[in-house]
Amino acid sequence: MIHILQANVTTALSGAANNAESYLPVGLQLLFAVGLIGFLMTLTHLVGPKRKTTDKLESFTSGIETHGDARQPTAIKYFLVAILFVLFDVEVIFFYPYAVNFRGLGWSGFWAVLMFVAFFFCGFIYILKKGALDWED
Repeated sequence: MIHILQANVTTALSGAANNAESYLPVGLQLLFAVGLIGFLMTLTHLVGPKRKTTDKLESFTSGIETHGDARQPTAIKYFLVAILFVLFDVEVIFFYPYAVNFRGLGWSGFWAVLMFVAFFFCGFIYILKKGALDWED
């Protein structure tokens, strides 16, 4: 029985699915997409206006007049809060598979998620005690 299944699988794999001809539509679509992009970029470059004024060459600032140097130091608190946001956001992402498989995981899954939350809660308490979220400084 196993020999017959192996023969059927070998016959199926050696069929048209492994031919280079089966990739022809994908190759044609890829070639068409790249050609269309190249054609449109060349066309807009050739046909488009070429007037370079001071307004067009100036950097876009949303209507706010520029002043000073752009190299001003930024508070490290900003980056710390951003990193903490990403960290706790990723924690929430890990809850999704648990929510989907809630009944299938049973009590062992519940205890694993509870331990996961406990570790993150300890980290959050540590962050609060260190004063990482205090903005009065």
